[in-house]
Amino acid sequence: MKRYSFSIQEKIKNKKDFEKIFSTGKVIFSSDRKIKATYIIKKNHDHPGVKVAAVVYKKAGIAVWRNRTKRLIKEAYRLNKEKLMEECIMKKVMLLIAFSPYYLNEKNNKKLRFNDVMQGVVEIMLKLKSSI
Repeated sequence: MKRYSFSIQEKIKNKKDFEKIFSTGKVIFSSDRKIKATYIIKKNHDHPGVKVAAVVYKKAGIAVWRNRTKRLIKEAYRLNKEKLMEECIMKKVMLLIAFSPYYLNEKNNKKLRFNDVMQGVVEIMLKLKSSI
């Protein structure tokens, strides 16, 4: 696995996984409550690692704004995933995470910047690493 890649094996694509995450998953927020993550931890898994998705509700803004938000969330994860991935592999855990904006929306944040998203995503990843 490349250090700063975001391969297809790291993405949540299956509808059943999304349903499982949103029905039984736990929710965690960043301290500024801009980013929310819903996650599931599967212990003693055959294929340990992390799978991630970025989810933005339609009410958050127009399609261009929603797509930019998803790109920024995935980029923030991609640049900071290494320590979380190592922890999951070491403890043989599969972690499924769905990141979504909580207080971020197009009405309040017309120009969304990378730093607006990066801080919340990194903070949530550190919280998840300590809870594994």
